[in-house]
Amino acid sequence: MLDATDLECVRGTRRLFKGVSFRLVPGECLFVQGPNGSGKTSLLRILSGLARPERGEVRWDGQAIGSIGPEYHALLAYCGHANALKEDLTPVENLQAAAALDGRPSTLEAVREALDAFGAGAFHVLPVRALSQGQKRRVALARLRLCARRLWLLDEPLAALDASAQTTFAAMVDRHLAGAGIAVLTSHQPVGLRAPTRTLSLS
Repeated sequence: MLDATDLECVRGTRRLFKGVSFRLVPGECLFVQGPNGSGKTSLLRILSGLARPERGEVRWDGQAIGSIGPEYHALLAYCGHANALKEDLTPVENLQAAAALDGRPSTLEAVREALDAFGAGAFHVLPVRALSQGQKRRVALARLRLCARRLWLLDEPLAALDASAQTTFAAMVDRHLAGAGIAVLTSHQPVGLRAPTRTLSLS
């Protein structure tokens, strides 16, 4: 269970948001909306433990995430604006390296299946630097198919994706939620999930 209580975020002299509270149980998704600069990315960073709120607290299963530390980080997958891919490695090598760092090495077959699911199999032998932004995003999101993290924090995951990849992404999140996962995501466009989805609007 992910609990956020009375969160307030201040950047410089500007308050981005205050009084943000919600509770998510397994199988639920929170869809965070708002214009650029409203604090969507800052909220995800607070939920991940990468940033601290001005006020309020984030808890996982009743414990403050700051007191859990590495154990909490081992439960979550964070996908930000940056794709976090090594430009000189191929998509296959990137996913294999990510799986190894996650402590769950994946077979070549599993990696290829993850890439194929996102329509990224056709360029699996190319270095990432040779790919378009949309292709890079497909590779970055394919990593989620290989991880077994209970909490997904996804910042603008649909950026640069075409309609086919967006449909694939929505199906992947639905499977994660059906398996008792939790997701928080930001987007400027509808995601099209079938699973229970709650909306939080920041302004």
